[in-house]
Amino acid sequence: MTAIETQVQYSSYTMTTTEEYMTQEDSWDRDLLLDPAWEKQQRKTFTAWCNSHLRKAGTQIENIEEDFRNGLKLMLLLEVISGERLPKPDKGKMRFHKIANVNKALDFISSKGVKLVSIGAEEIVDGNVKMTLGMIWTIILRFAIQDISVEETSAKEGLLLWCQRKTAPYRNVNVQNFHISWKDGLALCALIHRHRPDLIDYSKLRKDDPIGNLNTAFEVAEKYLDIPKMLDADDIVNTPKPDEKAIMTYVSCFYHAFAGAEQAETAANRICKVLAVNQENEKLMEEYEKLASELLEWIRRTIPWLENRVAEQTMHAMQQKLEDFRDYRRVHKPPKVQEKCQLEINFNTLQTKLRLSNRPAFMPSEGKMVSDIANAWKGLEQVEKGYEEWLLTEIRRLERLDHLAEKFKQKSTLHESWTTGKEELLSQKDYESASLMEIRALMRKHEAFESDLAAHQDRVEQIAAIAQELNELDYYDAATINARCQGICDQWDNLGTLTQKRRESLERVEKLWETIDQLYLEFAKRAAPFNNWMDGAMEDLQDMFIVHSIEEIQSLITAHDQFKATLPEADKERMAIMGIHNEILKIAQTYGIKVVGENPYTVLSPQDISNKWEAVKQLVPMRDQTLQEEVARQQSNERLRRQFGAQANIIGPWIQTKMEEISHVSIDIAGSLEEQMSNLKTYEQNIINYKSNIDKLEGDHQLSQEGLIFDNKHTNYTMEHVRVGWEQLLTTIARTINEVENQILTRDAKGISQEQLNEFRASFNHFDRVSNTWSLWNGMMDPDDFRACLISMGYDLGEVEFARIMTLVDPNNTGVVTFQAFIDFMTRETAETDTAEQVMASFKILASDKMYITVEELRRELPPEQAEYCISRMTKYIGGDAPPGALDYISFSSALYGESDL
Repeated sequence: MTAIETQVQYSSYTMTTTEEYMTQEDSWDRDLLLDPAWEKQQRKTFTAWCNSHLRKAGTQIENIEEDFRNGLKLMLLLEVISGERLPKPDKGKMRFHKIANVNKALDFISSKGVKLVSIGAEEIVDGNVKMTLGMIWTIILRFAIQDISVEETSAKEGLLLWCQRKTAPYRNVNVQNFHISWKDGLALCALIHRHRPDLIDYSKLRKDDPIGNLNTAFEVAEKYLDIPKMLDADDIVNTPKPDEKAIMTYVSCFYHAFAGAEQAETAANRICKVLAVNQENEKLMEEYEKLASELLEWIRRTIPWLENRVAEQTMHAMQQKLEDFRDYRRVHKPPKVQEKCQLEINFNTLQTKLRLSNRPAFMPSEGKMVSDIANAWKGLEQVEKGYEEWLLTEIRRLERLDHLAEKFKQKSTLHESWTTGKEELLSQKDYESASLMEIRALMRKHEAFESDLAAHQDRVEQIAAIAQELNELDYYDAATINARCQGICDQWDNLGTLTQKRRESLERVEKLWETIDQLYLEFAKRAAPFNNWMDGAMEDLQDMFIVHSIEEIQSLITAHDQFKATLPEADKERMAIMGIHNEILKIAQTYGIKVVGENPYTVLSPQDISNKWEAVKQLVPMRDQTLQEEVARQQSNERLRRQFGAQANIIGPWIQTKMEEISHVSIDIAGSLEEQMSNLKTYEQNIINYKSNIDKLEGDHQLSQEGLIFDNKHTNYTMEHVRVGWEQLLTTIARTINEVENQILTRDAKGISQEQLNEFRASFNHFDRVSNTWSLWNGMMDPDDFRACLISMGYDLGEVEFARIMTLVDPNNTGVVTFQAFIDFMTRETAETDTAEQVMASFKILASDKMYITVEELRRELPPEQAEYCISRMTKYIGGDAPPGALDYISFSSALYGESDL
């Protein structure tokens, strides 16, 4: 403590000090005279105060200005209150002897940091009452009041704050000064009752009885506290404003009398501070456990939903599943990503606070570690990926199934239409009553039918193949398909059997078949294949198709163009067939043959060929239009691909660039942590503002999926890549901000300057060869690099000392030293942190040096909330000398700094 420079100017009777003990309003006398009432109070108080010390030397004074004139008792008073020896006094009785002794006393006062101005030994020797009282007040200030310190205040302010705190709970007491606040005596009684409730029954005191209250305080203080009566009750009550110095002198005696209680209060404050840290940490632990449980429960509920791979039977139902999954990715999952990130941030902040308060690291409940949550999250994302792939595969499968089912129905309808009446026709026995010419006609007709039947074999095989593929792809209505296919196959087998039987029947006829006009036969033979070709052409022109790219539809258009190129040749065949029919008519007309009925060798007529040919020609432009419409759709899909690709090719690199920029901000040590935090907040806001681009890309992605677009050659970035990158970017910026916050917290808590922190970071980065990056997440040094770093900073390390340091910076023997551990080591020896031993010592003070503490003592010395916290957690004290209900504060203090559930 620096010496307090005091100036006493008795020419104007004012006193000032560097701590402002007095103000101009407190000056002793404005008109060179003390107020008579104040002088009376000071004489009585200062005399009693001096005698309270002089009696220890076996003497006292009666008249304050007379008994100090020779300087002997003044020197004795200073020796008693200081505990030091003054120079030997002069024994003579002459004036100069007295002046010499007083000067020795004044010199001793000056040696204690008090500078006396305009006062000399002559005034004291001459019995100047104002000078003598001023000198005694100076001694009281220096030796009884100056060293009083409460929290951040000292001397007069400290004493006033002490009085206010001690009397705050008492009714009718409001200490604001050292004069009128004490007139009713309740403040003095409250001070006594606060420390010794057994001496005064405060509840019986009345505010309207100031004389009684003051005398009660004076008598109790003199009898039980060894504080002499320094004031007169009547003088205080009847004086408008009692003398401040007299009141301060008397009240300071109470402060010194209760010094032990002040020690207990200091101990209680330390305990409250420690318990407050523990309570705050416990709250953070509970919040972490709650958030971790909720996040793990959400993952536990979500995974079974994503693992449910039961396919729907229809395309609409599967597309609804895809829409539900998109809602999950856009709506339900993003808040959980933020919760996971916040959980990691809370965990790191809690660990930092525990480390800074010298508490053990927080160990979450089993299964709720950050690593457990990360593993659960990784499992969730793996299931997500599999679920999306399964959805898209199922949609493609159902699309293929719908296409095949429709194709099966179309071909089956055409075939069934062709087979109508064929069984009945083959079952006729018209040859039994036919003429030879008619039998031969029937034979030719049957040959034509066999040709037609063979031509339909390929269609039946196609129908069966489609049905087989539908079964292999697990079509939901496979039973109906199978039943219809089986009916067609059974009918086909029956047609084959009937055809064979009819041929055999006709061949058994031994009659000679007459040659039938070759033109009819040629017409039938050429008309049937041509008619079958037209049937096939019509079927192809009406065939349904499904494509996923411009290339595929272009392939169909090419095939269609090739088909159209064959139409002139087909038209020649048609004209040739029609020429045969015209030739028949010409021959019949030429030779007078009357053509009756239809061609006996075929059911096809020239009109049938013409009609079907017209139908084929009408289907060609319709097919052209269908293909062009599909071209337009594929071109639209290609625009969607290009649009998505263009955005993705911008967003993907942007995310990567921001990741690198954030990394550079965290590595740069040129600026302060606050500057880094400002830069990171700017990056965070830019990232948040960029979210609209991600949402737009999500919209394009949805349009692509709705258009059944599943590949994109214009970009290497899928929506999944962008989502993962975006989530990583959000997590990285949040983690990096939290990292800098923890560095600021560490810097401020450890009392590290920005320059020191930069120096520590530069040294650490220089020797960090493991990760080559400065980050609380992955910066680390191996033991050899750490030793080199310490040596470079001036440490003289032996093997034993280095081994000890490694146990501090790497308690789990991981083989690496993190930057946080490095900072903790560099600041540990100078940092001021509370310890278990300090807390034990504080409890011991509250317990009056006992090895146990009672519930009553805790509730008396600590605030209610802190007291109940201790009572609920302290174990019962085990010892024969303890009363019932005694508590063990030693084990409780140890548990605060060790592995426990506290």
